[in-house]
Amino acid sequence: MGEILTEFVLLEFVLMGLTQRTELQPFLYVTFLIVYINTWLGNFIIITTVISDYQLHTSMYILLANLAFLDISESSVSTPKLLSDLLSQHKTISFNECILQMFFFHFFAGAMGFCLVGMAVDRYMAIYKPLQYLTIMNQGVCMRIVALAWLVGLAHSALQTGLLLQLPFCGPNILDNFYCDVPQVIKLACTDTHLAEMQMNFNSGVLIIIIFIILLISYTAILIKIRTHVTEGKRKALSTCGTQITVMCLQFIPSIFIYAWPVKQFTLHKVVSVIYSVITPMLNPMVYTLRNAEMKKAIRRLLNRMLFSWRERQT
Repeated sequence: MGEILTEFVLLEFVLMGLTQRTELQPFLYVTFLIVYINTWLGNFIIITTVISDYQLHTSMYILLANLAFLDISESSVSTPKLLSDLLSQHKTISFNECILQMFFFHFFAGAMGFCLVGMAVDRYMAIYKPLQYLTIMNQGVCMRIVALAWLVGLAHSALQTGLLLQLPFCGPNILDNFYCDVPQVIKLACTDTHLAEMQMNFNSGVLIIIIFIILLISYTAILIKIRTHVTEGKRKALSTCGTQITVMCLQFIPSIFIYAWPVKQFTLHKVVSVIYSVITPMLNPMVYTLRNAEMKKAIRRLLNRMLFSWRERQT
């Protein structure tokens, strides 16, 4: 594809996509279409169930519904473009669309990271302050955590995209990825990007590692408490603790590989990007619904209500 004229470079980037092997593209298209549909379906079921079931109007499930919404949003930033490019031989994205894609991707990803911190705090309070838990983690506090998560995501994304918009782009326009992301785009700037890369390292990589360490410490404290002081009431409060640890690892470990060492691209960077941006949003609702007895009961109640309503309309 090669380089193109300078004035055209400023208008669009060329995406290399997941693979150059055309015989694999139909298979990948069907696979990721199924993944995307399951992402929407699973997370939409969680959101609908939490909203419609009064018994789930607690901080844990409100935060879970927010996480489900963020999963849908984050997946929708990159997956539709991935699907359309798998059907096209000429994979391009305009400069403005590229900036918007990066902005919303980091917006939702930043909000998700802080949302997971809020969920860890919620479980910590449920274990260490069981008698005061409902008072401390009331709906008002929960909604403030949700609002703060979105504000953190907005601030993080604004810093990332603001940094990129200050750089000149007048040379190569080929991105070796299936979507626009900061580590690849920043390398195409027509200037020395060493300082910009260090700033991006701090804003993304270091931030992700700090949040991950905070989560590890929080869940370690929770697991220590479980080991030493387990009661029936606490078992109910901890019904999703193990699944949250799984979600945390799925969310943060791939992103650490992507953003902690953004200058050096490793062989499997596209595979890790797929796991982080496409697969994990589908796995989150599966992990929660399959391991959470209360959520499964609520989904059954919702389905029964829908079936009863449908039967009434038929009669």
